[in-house]
Amino acid sequence: MLFGRRRFEDLVERQLRLFLQENADLLREVEEALSAYNRAPADEAEERYEKFLDLVEAGRDELAELRDTYARTLDSEQAEEYEEEFNRLVRKRLPRFGLEIDY
Repeated sequence: MLFGRRRFEDLVERQLRLFLQENADLLREVEEALSAYNRAPADEAEERYEKFLDLVEAGRDELAELRDTYARTLDSEQAEEYEEEFNRLVRKRLPRFGLEIDY
C-alpha cells in the first residue's frame, strides 16, 4: 500500500468507471431482468431468473477479461495484488457481478 491506499485502487476505480460507461446497456438489461423476475408469475419465474443470471454471467465475464488482460502485463506478485484489489472493488462497487469474480 502507498500512503494508506492500496497500490492498484485508483487504476481499478478507473477501469470500473470505464466498464460502467461501456456496458451501460448490459447493466440496464440486468436490472430490467431482475425486475421482470420479481414481477413474474410463478410459472414464468424460473425462466426470468435464468435470463437474469445469464446477463450477470456476461457482465462478470467482461470484468474478468478486463482484469485478466491487465494482470498479464504484470509480474506474478504484482498480478496477484492487482487481481485481489480488482475483485475486492468489484464486490464492493458492483456486487451483482462480484459473487463469483474470483474464479
